[in-house]
Amino acid sequence: ERAIARHEVREIEQRHTVDGPRQDVTLDEEDDVVIIYNRVPKTASTSFTNIAYDLCAKNKYHVLHINTTKNNPVMSLQDQVRFVKNVTSWREMKPGFYHGHVSYLDFAKFGVKKKPIYINVIRDPIERLVSYYYFLRFGDDYRPGLRRRKQGDKKTFDECVAAGGSDCAPEKLWLQIPFFCGHSSECWNVGSRWALEQAKYNLINEYFLVGVTEELEDFIMLLEAALPRFFRGATELYRTGKKSHLRKTTEKKLPTKETIAKLQQSEIWKMENEFYEFALEQFQFVRAHAVREKDGELYILAQNFFYEKIYPKSN
Repeated sequence: ERAIARHEVREIEQRHTVDGPRQDVTLDEEDDVVIIYNRVPKTASTSFTNIAYDLCAKNKYHVLHINTTKNNPVMSLQDQVRFVKNVTSWREMKPGFYHGHVSYLDFAKFGVKKKPIYINVIRDPIERLVSYYYFLRFGDDYRPGLRRRKQGDKKTFDECVAAGGSDCAPEKLWLQIPFFCGHSSECWNVGSRWALEQAKYNLINEYFLVGVTEELEDFIMLLEAALPRFFRGATELYRTGKKSHLRKTTEKKLPTKETIAKLQQSEIWKMENEFYEFALEQFQFVRAHAVREKDGELYILAQNFFYEKIYPKSN
């Protein structure tokens, strides 16, 4: 797949070289849009991206997976430049939906005129870690035959915490904050208060919408209402499609109250949970101003503003 992708990129680059730069071709404003979903592992991201794949042909946009070596969320400086150039100037791939396990990248630093639209989903930090712990050992129902890194390790999450294991250490909770914080060194310093504040700032100022795994359907509904060019039909597809709850981690055992209480004593959990609660409050605020509930169902509000007193009067 990687070889085919490289070949396709080379073909496009060669056509640009042969034909010369296509300065005369301008994209419609509606098509000159790129969405980046820098997905955090084990937050129901596969379920969401499969909806994008199912809709792309019908809604006429491209979906591209950002596959980094060893799933490293931090790009080298030269790869950052390459990525920004691809995303902003690759006309054949617009409108485009990019997704991958990559930390937030500030396009403004590279002098681009039009930044991409960032979206994301986050999850309760302990639930996310438990899911990832068992995923590494038992995989999931998406690719059940694939051998996982910790396959054969039968130790439960509770036993791991009790023994002070490295795979369930509080430091492993430090993931959602750096994903939103970005490519700065301080973002990846576990327990950094600066990283937490930067992640909050980016969530509010750089992300179009951030949902939570526990309320994924509402997140999809809001995206469909606000960005129908990409997400028209997404809510119905999620409700009725077979992929709405794709990729369940197998053999997952819920942690005991004692295990949870032990993790919650950590300052790292307190910071990750603070970020999660911050994101949840913001999402619920956005939702409260966009939908109404009737008979247990949510409905998107119609346009609630209009223009008047328009001067000068036209003849």
